[in-house]
Parts: sequence; C-alpha cells; structure tokens
Amino acid sequence: MIPGHDSLKTKTTLEAAGKTYSYYSLDKVKDRLGDVSRLPVSLKYLLENMLRFEDGRTVTTGMIDAFGDWLKNDGHNPVEIAYRPARVLMQDFTGVPAVVDLAAMRDAMKSLGQDPEKINPLAPVDLVIDHSVMVDYFGTEDAFEKNVEREYERNKERYQFLKWGQGAFDNFRVVPPGTGICHQVNLEYLGQTVWTAEAGSETFAYPDTCVGTDSHTTMVNGLSILGWGVGGIEAEAAMLGQPVSMLIPDVIGFKLTGKLPEGATATDLVLTVTKMLRDKGVVGKFVEFFGPGVGHLSLEDQATLGNMSPEFGSTCAFFPIDDETLRYLRTSGREEDRIALVEAYAKAQGMWRDDSVEPIFTDTLELDLSTVVPVISGPKRPQDKILLTAAPQGFAAALDKEYGKADEAGKQFAVEGEDFTLGHGDIAVAAITSCTNTSNPAVLIAAGLVARKARALGLNRKPWVKTSFAPGSQVVTDYLEKANLQDDLDALGFNLTGYGCTVCIGNTGPLPEAISNSIQQNDLAVAAVLSGNRNFEGRIHQDVRANFLASPPLVVAYAIAGSMDVNLTSDPLGQDKDGSDVFLKDIWPTSHEIAEIVGQCVTREMFQERYADVFKGDARWQAIEAGGGETYSWPSSTYVANPPYFDGMTTAVGDLQPIEGARVLALLGDSVTTDHISPAGAIAENSPAGKYLEGHQVPPREFNSYGSRRGNHEVMMRGTFANIRIKNQMLDGVEGGYTKYVPTGEQMSIYDAAMKYKADGAPLVVFGGELYGNGSSRDWAAKGTILLGVKAVIFQSIERIHRSNLIGMGVLPLQFTGGDSWASLGLTGDELVTVHGVETLEPQQELTATITFANGDKKDVTLLARIDTADELDYYRNGGILHYVLRKLAS
Repeated sequence: MIPGHDSLKTKTTLEAAGKTYSYYSLDKVKDRLGDVSRLPVSLKYLLENMLRFEDGRTVTTGMIDAFGDWLKNDGHNPVEIAYRPARVLMQDFTGVPAVVDLAAMRDAMKSLGQDPEKINPLAPVDLVIDHSVMVDYFGTEDAFEKNVEREYERNKERYQFLKWGQGAFDNFRVVPPGTGICHQVNLEYLGQTVWTAEAGSETFAYPDTCVGTDSHTTMVNGLSILGWGVGGIEAEAAMLGQPVSMLIPDVIGFKLTGKLPEGATATDLVLTVTKMLRDKGVVGKFVEFFGPGVGHLSLEDQATLGNMSPEFGSTCAFFPIDDETLRYLRTSGREEDRIALVEAYAKAQGMWRDDSVEPIFTDTLELDLSTVVPVISGPKRPQDKILLTAAPQGFAAALDKEYGKADEAGKQFAVEGEDFTLGHGDIAVAAITSCTNTSNPAVLIAAGLVARKARALGLNRKPWVKTSFAPGSQVVTDYLEKANLQDDLDALGFNLTGYGCTVCIGNTGPLPEAISNSIQQNDLAVAAVLSGNRNFEGRIHQDVRANFLASPPLVVAYAIAGSMDVNLTSDPLGQDKDGSDVFLKDIWPTSHEIAEIVGQCVTREMFQERYADVFKGDARWQAIEAGGGETYSWPSSTYVANPPYFDGMTTAVGDLQPIEGARVLALLGDSVTTDHISPAGAIAENSPAGKYLEGHQVPPREFNSYGSRRGNHEVMMRGTFANIRIKNQMLDGVEGGYTKYVPTGEQMSIYDAAMKYKADGAPLVVFGGELYGNGSSRDWAAKGTILLGVKAVIFQSIERIHRSNLIGMGVLPLQFTGGDSWASLGLTGDELVTVHGVETLEPQQELTATITFANGDKKDVTLLARIDTADELDYYRNGGILHYVLRKLAS
C-alpha cells in the first residue's frame, strides 16, 4: 500500500480502540462528485482505492470524477480505472504456475543482465495448498490418513518447489496441505474486512480487497471483502505492483426480503439466485445484496452466496459491513482491536449497511426469501435449477435429450462380483465437498442430523455409491465431533477424506473397478450428487455423465436413495428395522434443532486453536527439504519445468505481427468452458500428455491430475482442448480433444495437429460461440492456447476472466459483429483466415477478417478486437503481461 499524491486533500484520521488511523475519506469528495452516500458500497471500495493511489499518472483525478458521472448516469459509466487490491490469494493448482512464472522471470532478469531479486511480490501473497488431495480412499476410518499419504507421494516435487518459493520470495506465505481450502482460510483467518499498513509513522486503514487465482475468491464477499477471481497471469501482475486495469462496472442491486422458510437451506437459496442472475445477465457486472432480508442471513449464508458469483457470471457478489460481520469476526477469533476498527471505519466511510438508504444501482431485482424451496441443479450447469419435487423428471429429460438413452430407462445391468445391478440415473458419487457449503455450519450440522436420524432407523448408503466428506476447514471437524455427529456421518460412509477441494474439481479418485467397468461396458449415464459449485460436463469424474448440485443434507439423502429416479419428496428412501417405509421428512431436522447445535458447538476457541500456527504444517510438510538460492535450480521433473515464454526476449518491444493465412484448429459451440479448454481432471493413458509421461518413465498410477502438473508446460499444452466432452465441430459426432489436420484430412489429437502446423509455419485460430471461456479462472486455458500456436480466438461472446487471460498471454480475442457466427458463415474448418489491421491495433477497434474457403471463395467479416483498454493493448504489444512487467522492471 503506497499513498499517492492526495491532490484532493482527502486524508484524515479516525480513532478506534484507543488507536489513531489515517484514512482517505469519501466524505471529502462529496462536493466534487455529488452524493457519494448513494454509491453502492462495492463502488465506495473502488473509489477509496482511487483516492488512496491518486498520483496523476496511473490514477488521475479524472478516474475519481468518473464515479460522480456514474451516479449522474444512473449507474453506468464504463471508464477505465487502475485498481490495486490490498493482497493476492492463490490456491496451489493455479499458484504453482504463477510461482513457476516468477522463478522463470528471475532467470530472464538474470539473462538480461539485471538483478533477479527485483522479481518479488510487492503486494502480500498467501498461497493455500488445497487442490492436491484426491479421494483414493473413502468410507473408512483411515481414509484421511491414506489420502494425505498419497498426496505427499504424488506431489513431493511441487511441494519442494513451493517451499523454495516461500524462502526465496519476500511477502509470500504458504499455508501447508491439510489445513483447508483457500476460500475458507481466507474467510476464517486471512481476511480482515478492514486492512491496515504502516507507511512512515502512520498506520493506514482501508478496505480489505483481494484478487485470487481461483474464481470462487468471491466467497469472501460475504465478509464484506471486495475480491474476485483473476487468471494467474493477472494475479502475478498485481503482486508485482501493476494495477488491475478495469472499467467502472455496472452494479446490479439484489434486494432480499423475508426470511428462509422451514426446510430450505442456504444451498437452495444460492441455486435459486444463480438461476435468477444467469437469466438476468450479469457477466462483467458487480452484484450487491441489500434490503431487510440480508439481516436474516448468517454471514456463512452470505459467504455461500458470494462463493457462487462465478456461477451467476458476475465479477463479485458483495455484502456490506453490518453487525453480523462483527459477530463473525469475533466468533472466528479475530482480535478485538480489529473488530473495533472495522466498525469505526465502516461507519466513518458510509460503508455500513443501512436499509434506510437505497443506493443507486444500474438495475435491480428482488427475491422474497420465504419463497425459496428445496432444489438441485444439473445435469451440467449450476444455473440448471430443478425443483426437488421434479428431480426424477429432470433426470429423465436429460436421459432423453442429453444422452439419447430414454429407451433404456429402468433397465439394469450386471456388476461383476456384486449382488447389485446398475442402471441409468444410479448415483455413483455422493460428495459433501468443500467451499460452497462447508463455510456454513448450518448445512453441515443438518447433514449430520440427517445421517443420525437415518442411522437410528437402520438406513445406510447404497453399496454402489462412492461417498466422501472433504470439508474446507479443520474447524468443521471440531464442531461436528463436539456435536457427536461425525460418527453418524461415518456410519453412512461420509468419513473424512481430506481438507481440500476434491470432487468439485475432479479429484474424485477412482470408482471401484467393477462399478467403473459396468458403467463403461454398458455406456451408462450414472450420476453424481455433490454439495459443490461446479458440475460441468466431464468435470466430476470421467465415468459420470450427469452431475447435480445439492445441499449437504440432500447429498446424504441421495446416497441413501442411490438413484435420481427416487423422488425424495414422495418416495420412501428405504425401510426401517421393522420394515416400515422411511421418508425424507422422517429424517429431516428442524431449523431449531440445527440452530441449537450451531450455537452450542461452534466456538471462538476452535478457530483460535486451529489458526494459532497455521503456516507450520504437519510433520510431513516440515520434513520436506527445499533448496535455497535467488533462482531455482530446475531439477529434472515432470511436475515443474522452466517455461519457454521468455526465450530470446529482449528489452525492446517489437512490432505487432499480422495474422495471415491462419489454419482453423477447432470450431467450438456455445458455453465452451475453461474446463473444456484447460487441462483438468485425470490424465488418460492414451492421451498426448499420458504418452509424454510414459516417455519419461512415469507409470499410469503416478500420472496424478492435470491440475497437479500445472507447473510443467509440456504436460499442460498436451492437455489443452483435450477434455473428454469437448466437441470440435470440424469432426462429425466425435467427442474429446481431436481435430482434422486439413492438409491431409487426417483426424488426430489437437496437440499433434498443432505441432504439425507449427512445423508447417502456419499460425492458428480457434472459433467459438456464445459464452466462450466461462467458468473457473484457469490461466492454462490461455497459456495452453498460445503454446499450441493459436494467435486469435474468434467468438460471439466471452467471459471476462478468460478474455483478460488471453490478452495476458498475447492471444488476440476477436468478437463477431452484426449477428455473425462461424455457423452462419458456413465454416467447416477447412478455411484460411487473415486478419487485417493488427499491426495498427487500437482498443475496441473493428478489424476485417478475410476468410478463404476451400474452393477459393473469399468473404470479408467485421470483427471487434476485445482489447478494451490501453493497458491491455500494452500487454498485447509486449507479447503478454509478464513480458510487459519484466521489461518495465528491467528498465
């Protein structure tokens, strides 16, 4: 945090708990900007950031004045601003490649004759190792220990590298494996709501803000911390002192009234809101919750809503500071001085929630919480809401329309060596998984109570269901054990499997072999039910086609039912010891039961004890030996390798190069996610990445996941566009990462074709449809794209984070205009594409692309360059944001 010039004289002081803090007062610009009290609180955070960093160069008074114009223009003024978050949050899947890039930048700095130690995070960075545990073992008392043991076996090389980074870089902390997920550690410990920093003799107070290398960084919006997910590329720039270039966003006000009814959970609420906001259309916008209903939500409920912001499509889903914020800070063990500062600062800055003043919003929508009913979402998108009462019909529709197997409904198939059969809609995976819900004791206590009541009546999970429980925090174990509920969950197979992201990101682990064989041999459309936030195709498990999001207590109920064909609201789950039918209503807890246990069993002392020495790690972590040195030694490793981004780089910026005669690598449809583009999940033995690993003497058992190998570009570029469910329309009905090598007409893997085109000297383009690149903030979706030789991606619409990441790696994002699409143009992939005007590119410039068809016909198409700002153009000119930063530091 570096104070700017403060030419508007907004710096002042406040007192809290006997201490004096300096801060930049919004009240001091009201005469200049107008009634800033009517700004949404999330924009007040951005305005304060402008006041604090105003220096006449990166942040100008014009940027500050733009917030006044936003008010005058009824909540719309998309002016570019330079925003600097207080800190950066990373998880290890996305964090490892970011640290790899930092290490590579140190090497590059050395090769340019400069001091490598110029490369250091300038903003505080916390990396939480939370994405590497896999559910190899489940349903047993020792599942957790065995999974952790396998985690360390698989990831030793990555963990050695991260330990080196922790010692080599200043301002960089690592939370060791087995602590919890980054978002919950952020919520429970790292986040402060109001941040402080020393500058000279002063202590400055300002809003806690962050960017994270995971799209669900927005979970901390529930704690009134303004944060959102960015690509690893943007995060690296932020921690190297570069501002995040953004446009002042539209802000959608979401008014909440009433309170949740008996039987409805926070999960039901977020799935309802997800559907509403996806229908509304909030991509690239802020969402801010307001209204009296907010007062009836716990902070954990608010964090559950915040977490789902990427599923809405919004940049964030923000809640202002109020008494509930203070309660949570106190319960979670924050210092009393900090809590006093949060209250004093929020009230001084007009950032305290006040239902008597309705901010000016760009647009609003409203939900009466009392109308929320139990729901699930699926089979492949979080916004595909299905009423619980209609869940079997929802699956039946998918079985027909998605999987084309309606004629096999109800048919059962043998499972070798087992006394049960499998059919379409049977549940292969039931997982209480990390971040969306395990911030929330209410739904976890509810799951435990469902398990307790079911156990007492003699019910159990079906034997074909792989159950797992991976909470996001060790505190969860403490309160479940104090409530004596963990034994009940264990009895139904929901034993602890790890503290981290598991099923939700594809770390589901193998299904039992006989079950997997039956699914594959009979081409079954089986289901997963999970309490996560993502259920995209191919994400959860390669054997599982239909994925449904549900609350933790419903996950337990579905494990008992064993099939999506069971209507939980009307069909019996099973029979008790006397043979009488047991229904969901018989084992569903009341709100009073849940609240009573939460009040008794969730204590401040639990948080304080768990986080007292959070960076120390267990004996396994402490035993890892990591070398020192200002640059990394890059030992031979299939996990971590020095990337080629800076090979041959000079301090001078070259001219922009035209895109001439580009071949088409892929024609992709609508809603192609970063999960489809970026390597994710298991590595198949016969895939290019699998063949690479086998060529380096890695047996298939040790392949691990793509996510764990994000530090090795050779593995990752081979897995780009290789999702098992991606459909390249250049091929008829083929799923997976394949394309046509046009010169010979041969079908081959996308990686192999890209390498042949590279040998030919042919640049590449990829065509997409609507919502290209939506989903997680996966930097490898962009890194893999450029390493394959793709110069431009052409689409109808694109998600914010992926567009930014493409530019950050030097790929040109181009948007169709005038209703055009690759389908309307009749493209087959055999065409050549030349884009005119790249050499003189300006932000938001319209360019002409000439498409030459296989028969020699030509057609000119107008494309909009989605380089929206001058900073983005600088990054693109330099070949990427890292090159830009490196040249700037070197000069």
